Amino acid sequence: MKRTIVHWIILCFLLTTSCSKTLTSIPDKTAEEISAIYQIHKDVSYGTDAEQNMDIYLSKEAKSYGKNNYTIVFLHGGAYYLSDKSAEERYIEPYLKKGLNVVNMNYRLKRGIPIATTDLTNALNFLKANNSDYDLNLNNIILTGFSAGAQIATNVGLAQNNKSFPDKLIDGVTIKAVINFSGPVDDLDEIEKIFIDFDYEPFSKAGKALFPSDGYAKKEVVSVYEPITYFDEKDPSVFLWHGGMDNQIPPETFVDFTSKLRKNNDVVSYIPDGKHSPTEKELKSAYTKIFQFLDDLKNK
Repeated sequence: MKRTIVHWIILCFLLTTSCSKTLTSIPDKTAEEISAIYQIHKDVSYGTDAEQNMDIYLSKEAKSYGKNNYTIVFLHGGAYYLSDKSAEERYIEPYLKKGLNVVNMNYRLKRGIPIATTDLTNALNFLKANNSDYDLNLNNIILTGFSAGAQIATNVGLAQNNKSFPDKLIDGVTIKAVINFSGPVDDLDEIEKIFIDFDYEPFSKAGKALFPSDGYAKKEVVSVYEPITYFDEKDPSVFLWHGGMDNQIPPETFVDFTSKLRKNNDVVSYIPDGKHSPTEKELKSAYTKIFQFLDDLKNK
């Protein structure tokens, strides 16, 4: 009798696992359907600073997705100097249309890359400490962002297995993959110079705030916040989108990083005539690839 029960348990487990929904097979939800399945917590504070807040979208369907029950954590762009989580919601809409749990977060601005980067770890540790309120799958996190936010996501995602990285996640937080739209991965010293030397004053001010100090930051300072510093074979899978006509993050700054990416783990979507920000057509095409990328993660 006991053996029969055990066999049934194993069978049920195998059926549940094998029948996990693929994200590519889930039709996009309408605005009405999204409204019906989500409970939204707006401006949840994860620190004492007014800019340390996030929106949490909790789906009634996500648990039914099995291994594809990802928690998406998105960070906006803005050169670590401006913008807001509400300004780039087009990057989270595809995930909401699939019914995934999503966290759309702000971080401290105008105080440099190190402080902005620390806030992602602060937010993830807050979610773990308070997960009884949200019931998110924090062992299945996808970090993603655009531009500055993508650099933060990639840096934190790749650095967690490196003891030299200053910001540590608490136990029970596992990053499965990183999705980077136009985020710096190397040569931050060169990118700092590009921004400081811009004729457009807001960009110049942003450049001077990347690593607040007199003059240009030294390589040993910026390397702590370059994802290429931490990349190794054991890192989470990476999806990287970047454009060949990007005038903010030069395409050549991606070359060394992409040469290290793993054939069976990582995906590069390079758009030769793409600019810094993807067009709507480019974004739609990217998400088709991204959902296939996420479906493939469960086999890795």
